[in-house]
Amino acid sequence: MSRFMPLNLIIAALALSGCASQVMPSDTSTATNAASVTANECIGSVLLPPELASQFVAIDDPELLNSALGQSEQGKLCQGQVYLAQQNVTLFRAWNSTNPKSRLGQWWAFTRPAGSIADYRSQYEICYQWSPLDKMLSCELKAGSKVVVGNGQSAKCSDYLTYPVSATQQVYLADAANSVANCTDFIGVMSWEAQAPNMPNSAH
Repeated sequence: MSRFMPLNLIIAALALSGCASQVMPSDTSTATNAASVTANECIGSVLLPPELASQFVAIDDPELLNSALGQSEQGKLCQGQVYLAQQNVTLFRAWNSTNPKSRLGQWWAFTRPAGSIADYRSQYEICYQWSPLDKMLSCELKAGSKVVVGNGQSAKCSDYLTYPVSATQQVYLADAANSVANCTDFIGVMSWEAQAPNMPNSAH
């Protein structure tokens, strides 16, 4: 057998290696500048829910995107995509009444807060020392505003509590004061639900 590879096989091998090194682009009609801090550790999607897709357009703004991304265990976003609002969209924010300046903060959601507070903290990576989550705000995002939509980075709250990365989508607003209007404030009230009793260990 000859020790030399035929020319046609060499050309084919080079062509295959070139294809293997290329990264296939995502659907640029919905996401043109998606990025992540550690892509292999992020979960969820930066693509908008179907009911909101027509109300935004994906745009390229690396500076805004990078400002929303955080390192592991530091909170913020694990991955994100910049969007431009084409019409007014309702956003929600749970916030800290002991810090009035946090009312129009940077972190929002497309869905109204619901369910247990513990689950909400885990889904949105909100450490207990950051906010008691005793107030809620509902506002309209103004058409023409930029947002970053992405999934939560892990957050270390203490030596005893670390929230892992989350698939829940969050909305980052760099300048909420100039990006939202027609806001309505809500106050948290105590509400308790009976918890299923723990079953005793069966005797052996």
